[in-house]
Amino acid sequence: MAININDVYQKVQVIANKEQRGYVTPVEFNSLANQVQNDIFEQYFYDLNQADRKIETYEEYSNAIDLIKEKLSPFHYFKASPSATSNNTVTLAANVYELGDVYFTVSGLDYLVQPISKEELINIQLSPLAQPVTKRPVYVRKSATQIEVFPATITSGITHNYVKKPVLVAWGYNTATGAYDASTTTNFELHPSEEANIVIKVLQLIGVIIKDPGLYQISSQEEIKDLQQEKA
Repeated sequence: MAININDVYQKVQVIANKEQRGYVTPVEFNSLANQVQNDIFEQYFYDLNQADRKIETYEEYSNAIDLIKEKLSPFHYFKASPSATSNNTVTLAANVYELGDVYFTVSGLDYLVQPISKEELINIQLSPLAQPVTKRPVYVRKSATQIEVFPATITSGITHNYVKKPVLVAWGYNTATGAYDASTTTNFELHPSEEANIVIKVLQLIGVIIKDPGLYQISSQEEIKDLQQEKA
């Protein structure tokens, strides 16, 4: 379930305008909202990497990992088709954030395509026994958006798992009146539990932009209140 961006927008405006503390334009809000969404999204991966170091008991570890995986689950795609294939060069899906397993499917059978470096490719191509074959394919990362599959005879049948990037959010509005327009709106894709976190982080960034230290205090108070409610 997506987080309604209009709910976030209204909460941000109410707090920011409290005691005439300033108005955030839709353009500013949308820019900050996307920055915050990306920051929270990337924090998930950092938290996963740090879980082993920070959590001492198995139960705590399991609960923390399960929660992060739940938050990331809408971003996981499995055996997706690439955007394009030209000879043995595969252009990945346009919204790939992190590439997972790559597969080559032929005659109803799936073969895992192993990632290797360009240096490793040069070495194995020099050895008749180690060269890649259709049942033991490999790929090298050609660029951020492309992979090259070997043997070069593989020109189709490639799919891949990946974690997608969050969509760009937008609080849609009528440019003439400034009124909210749901038809041009794109909501947050983050987990519903992140709504308060988004509001707080947007407010913190607004405090920097309008140089109003008081907004930091308000956002901090909101954060403390939110944490107290969670503990309760």
